[in-house]
Amino acid sequence: MDSIIAVAKTSLKNKSQLPFSIYSSRKEQMITNVPVIKPLLIFILSGIKKLGKNEPVECQSGSFVFLSNNAQIDMRNIPIQEEYFAVLIDFDHEDFFELPKSQGPYKKYFQGEINPILAKALYQYIEFSTIAPLQVMRLRKRELLDIIYLCGYHDVCNIIEPPNLSEKVLSMISNDISCEWPVDLIASNLFMSPSTLRRKLKSEGNSIQDIRNRARLGYGLHLLQTTQFHIGNIAEQCAFQSQSRFSEQFKLLFGMTPREIRKTKLRD
Repeated sequence: MDSIIAVAKTSLKNKSQLPFSIYSSRKEQMITNVPVIKPLLIFILSGIKKLGKNEPVECQSGSFVFLSNNAQIDMRNIPIQEEYFAVLIDFDHEDFFELPKSQGPYKKYFQGEINPILAKALYQYIEFSTIAPLQVMRLRKRELLDIIYLCGYHDVCNIIEPPNLSEKVLSMISNDISCEWPVDLIASNLFMSPSTLRRKLKSEGNSIQDIRNRARLGYGLHLLQTTQFHIGNIAEQCAFQSQSRFSEQFKLLFGMTPREIRKTKLRD
């Protein structure tokens, strides 16, 4: 795993826009209600990741977990020795179209081992990303799905299902955090009236304001994990009027403040 970590860190220095994310920490992170907007493949290269209420899913270093799109999930990132280090790749629905069709049940997640074939494929994917345009990397990303399938993890065909209305709204807002997203605009994009939109979201236990807030805070969490931006700057990018309001809402949703997240990434 060390060689993959090294090439991933090098890629961050050489290119600002990459088709994957790196989450790392030097102290334990316990984060609740994390929105998974798209199917998400997480390679744990160092440390341990625990998922779900009461942490029923444990992912050791040298393994991966593939999560379906999910409104919220609890995560615990635990460093071993020096750090927790993971590579995250999200996928669009169309990325799965060329996989074999499966009659099996839908899976919220599945786990697997980063075997030598998958490790080599991941290394090459990261290395190639520093020189290839993003359009090419979309094809390489789909190759990863094929490799996972050919390695015997056929559950990859069952990891995606059509999103419900709340997830559609969450994805829409997340694609353009800078937009205010009034109710009329969201409803128009979904070809329904504002009243129908509100009623259907209520039946799913959601409201537009709650989803809007979760999308903005989710983006804030991503920026805290992947950049060195000042917290005040992140609050502004997430459309919050003040850093204090952002921090308050962040703590309510995720169980940690932005400052606490940042402290987990610093050396003692």
